[in-house]
Formats: sequence, C-alpha cells, structure tokens
Amino acid sequence: MLNRRPRRQINQMNVVPYIDVMLVLLVIFMVTAPMFTPGAIDVPSVSQAASLDTRPLEVTVDADGKLQLIDDQQTLDMPSLDTLSIQIKQRLANTPERPVAISADASLKYAQVIQIADQLHQAGIKRVALTVKQQTRK
Repeated sequence: MLNRRPRRQINQMNVVPYIDVMLVLLVIFMVTAPMFTPGAIDVPSVSQAASLDTRPLEVTVDADGKLQLIDDQQTLDMPSLDTLSIQIKQRLANTPERPVAISADASLKYAQVIQIADQLHQAGIKRVALTVKQQTRK
C-alpha cells in the first residue's frame, strides 16, 4: 500500500478572488472618473454681501432681567415686555424691515431670552435675532 498522508483542511480564507474584484472595480472607476464634470459653485464674495442700511434696535437684558432698548445712542429702561414691544413697534413704524437684536447677560437663563424673542414675534416684529459677544482671551 501506498503511504499517503491524509489531506488537511485549509482553515484560511482565500482572498485572491476578492483582490481581483477590487482591482477590476478600481480600473472601472479610474476609466469613468474623467467622464464626470464637476459642478461649478458660485461662492459669494464680500463685495456682493448686502450691507445694513440702518443699525438694528438693540434690546439688552442684564443678569437681573432688566430690559433696556438702545436706539441710535439713546437708552431707554423698559419696565415690562409689553412696554418693550410697544416701543419697538412705534420705532419700526417707518422702517418695518429694521432688525431687532437681543443681547442678554451670559448668566441669564436661555428660556428667558426665548420668552423675549417670542413676545416680540407675537407683537408682529418680523426680524428678531440674538447677538453673541465673544470673550477676549488674555
């Protein structure tokens, strides 16, 4: 009898077919890539940006929740949100597109700031924004 060794099972995965498939896909992508033209994107430049004609009305809220309305270097203390919205509506009667910016103290709760913005929106003031003041690093 012949002295044959029994065949062992191969316990490794044959990756050669996978490499062949990947090389074929790579060649296909390399051939088809130059056929696609990239889309042109118009990026706005600084000269095309709209400039503000007027300064916005500024509503400031301090840490205690006291309201002030700043309009062209004139500062008015506001006793309530209703008085604030009435004053702003009067000032925006001639220029309804003038923005209103809310500047709040950092320690103030976010819900209070949103309540002010919501009150102004309910009063019919369209352009209300929040301002951010960056801290200077030392």
